[in-house]
This record gives sequence, C-alpha cells and structure tokens, in this order.
Amino acid sequence: MHPGPGPLALVGSGEYLAVMAGVEGALIEGRPPRYVQIPTAAAPEGPDRLQYWLDLGAAQAERLGVEQVPVVVRDRDEAGSADLAALIEGAGLVYLSGGNPQFLARTLRGTRVWAAIEAAWRSGAALAGCSAGAIALTDWVPAVRTPARAPEPGLGVLPWLRVLPHFDRMRSWAPDLAARAAAGAPPGTTVIGVDEDTAIVDLSGGGRSWQVHGRQQAWILTGGQDDGAGQDQGTGRQHSTGQPFPAGTNIKVDLYKWILIFSGCACVRCARRPGAPADARAARRG
Repeated sequence: MHPGPGPLALVGSGEYLAVMAGVEGALIEGRPPRYVQIPTAAAPEGPDRLQYWLDLGAAQAERLGVEQVPVVVRDRDEAGSADLAALIEGAGLVYLSGGNPQFLARTLRGTRVWAAIEAAWRSGAALAGCSAGAIALTDWVPAVRTPARAPEPGLGVLPWLRVLPHFDRMRSWAPDLAARAAAGAPPGTTVIGVDEDTAIVDLSGGGRSWQVHGRQQAWILTGGQDDGAGQDQGTGRQHSTGQPFPAGTNIKVDLYKWILIFSGCACVRCARRPGAPADARAARRG
C-alpha cells in the first residue's frame, strides 16, 4: 500500500458505470484489488435500491478485474458493527455511492465503519464519493431536494470544500442551491460543482490539487459577483453562471476563498474574491 493518504475523487454522477470505469480504475491502480462499495445513502429508498447499487458495483468490479467488497450499512446500529468495519481493512478503493447525503453523513459520522474508512484512506486506499457521497465527504451537507431544511455537518474529509454534484441538471431542479452555497460559504471555502458523468480527482490525497475527468464543460461560479451571474429579472432568483472552458486543467485550491465550478473534462478559471491578494492563484494550467 502507498504511504500516506490515498487519492480522492468527487464525482457528479455515473458511479459503477462504464463511463466512469477509467476513473475508478485509475484510483485503484497499484493498490490492493479490493473494491469496497458502501451504498448507505440509498438505504432510505429500500432493499431494491440497495441491490441496484450492489449489482452495478459488481459489474464494475468485474470490468476492472478486482474483488467487489460490499459493506451494506443501513443505519447507525450497523455502522457501529465491528464485523462490517473489518470488511474495509485492506481496501484499495472505498466508494460512497449516491442517494440521500444527509442520511449518509448522519449514519456514518462517528462510527466504527467511518473510522475504518478513514483509517484505510489515511493508510493509502483511494476514497471516492459520487453525488450524495461527494457531498458527504465535505463538512456542508444540504438537503438538496428540500432547500428549506438547514444543512448538516458532513464527514469532514474536505472541510474547505462545498460540493454540488449533478450541476448541469441542478440548475433546473434546485436553481437556488448554487447561489446559497456561494453566499453562505465561510472564508477559506471553495464551492465546487461537478456535472454528471464527470469527476475531479486528487491523486495526492491532499484535497487541494485536482484534475477534471469526464465528458462535459467547466464553469466559474461567480455568485453574482462576476461575469454572467446575478439576479433573474423574471423570478428574482439569484443565479450563478460562467464561461465554459476546454479540457486539460489541473486545479490548485489554496487557502483563499475561491468559488469554482467543475463540469466535464474542462479547464477552469478562478475568480478572485474581494479581499484576496491580487497575485494569489487557485488554478494553474497543467
């Protein structure tokens, strides 16, 4: 196993599908061929939905030529199970798939299973989250489909990030979420949106040096402060848009407050926030 924290990936959608096989394969490459899959976020949807994710995960593990290790945690009692936690030991890749992000964070936070996941990652296993899983790895977990509900704490791996998966679709079914995420972000926080079938990956495991992988576009979220953002004159809603960029960018997240949106295999430019030094950079072309 590689020393130190393993790679990190935040995925907008597409876990366990052929379109993301390259990303998942790169994460587990050179690591033990044990692919731990945790479908907890889907538990509120019932056993059929849990089985759906397990079936997809089995097919992906077969594509990659690795062992599928399902860890089915449906509630906090199961998250406290020593037997389930023991399944995570020796993982090459641990993946938190989609569903309800608040349920996922609430169920795993402070449990034996989460401690085992974190220990595996800090010992060199890759750690990935898709959709709800990506949101839960930060420390800001909104109720995406019920915006009136207050955000909850996440699992805290990436406390300096806020993540908006499914961003290309979110603009239609949760149009205010990006603006609220940006407006409420504390100093030092970066807001990242990830489009469907798209991932950002940090092979260093530090959570500050990302590369975009996937099929769509990149945007800068300006939160009403720069080009292409402001208030919709018809609805009065705040919105955040930006300029698309071509593929091939490595993104450096520094300690200043930068608001970024990643979507697709794309270059990303950073907007300097008021009060940040003029020569600071949050993105460098690779």
